[in-house]
Amino acid sequence: MSDDKIRQIAFYGKGGIGKSTTSQNTLAAMAEVGKRILIVGCDPKAYTYTN
Repeated sequence: MSDDKIRQIAFYGKGGIGKSTTSQNTLAAMAEVGKRILIVGCDPKAYTYTN
């Protein structure tokens, strides 16, 4: 398997279980070894829309 394939990791579960901490630490470790990283947050309550 080559390194140019897209891979996905999902962290999910009920609130307050450390998803943000786990994802940030995992992605930081991957970036340290030279992996290109994109993190996407999908929690609709995390965004504030103003008019």
